[in-house]
Amino acid sequence: MMGELNYFLGLQIKQLNHGTFLSQTKYYKELLKKFDMENCKEISTPMATNCYLDSDEKGTSVDQTKYRGLIGSLLYLTASRPDIMFSVCLCARFQSNPKESHFTAAKRILKYIQGTTTVQLWYPSEVSLDLVGYSNFDFVSCKIYRKSTSGTCHQLGSSLISWHSKKQACVALSTAEAEYIATGSCYAQSLWIKQQLSDFRFNLFKILLLCDNTSAISLRKNPVQHSRTKYIEIRHHFIRDHVNNGDYEIQFVSTENQLADLFTKPLNKERFNFLRNELGIIDFKFVK
Repeated sequence: MMGELNYFLGLQIKQLNHGTFLSQTKYYKELLKKFDMENCKEISTPMATNCYLDSDEKGTSVDQTKYRGLIGSLLYLTASRPDIMFSVCLCARFQSNPKESHFTAAKRILKYIQGTTTVQLWYPSEVSLDLVGYSNFDFVSCKIYRKSTSGTCHQLGSSLISWHSKKQACVALSTAEAEYIATGSCYAQSLWIKQQLSDFRFNLFKILLLCDNTSAISLRKNPVQHSRTKYIEIRHHFIRDHVNNGDYEIQFVSTENQLADLFTKPLNKERFNFLRNELGIIDFKFVK
């Protein structure tokens, strides 16, 4: 009765014959204006590949309230901009005692947004409804606590419906364990999505998860508890039951085609743009 949906809970929606765009363009402009970044220099990636953020104890402190306000605003923006998820979450780790280096990294994200205001999340109308999860990690990326970063995402057909970037809660002693923990988190999200789809009377019989670590795949397929895995928390092993039941399948994907790479580490311009396009985060100007 109200006509075509154009605006919902802060999200702007543009419906075309062959798909739908989701964005927060109005919010971009308000955010840039709020932090006096309307005329800032444009940058092609949200974080430099050589960027290294730590507690920077000797650095100059900045206004904690202003920094937290910026991080909170950027976190809200990740609802339609998965491409800034990793950078925002990394900057969010230093809210208790922000330094000038942290604020500079956060402002770089605004510069990236300034140069990509027409980039939006694209949902094509004609796609298969197969749920595929991608799981990846960056081993010991947190140099302060020696913890790895998990990155996961899910596509329903070719539509990105879920994304995640988070520092792992425990210290992984090997790359296999770090990937094992990341894929466990990914599959937990898969189960939730499966339940939500069942409410719409769409039942998934098998969920596919792709990761690029063969050791982690072997751990899930082999029910034997080897001595080298005994230190892995029991809660991470729940996935084995689902694999054995046949409702979950793990396959290897090359690092080149690992889409979750976008959520674990800073990337160069070419790699970043490739993954961004593969995830359906594209420029509205080039779609008619």
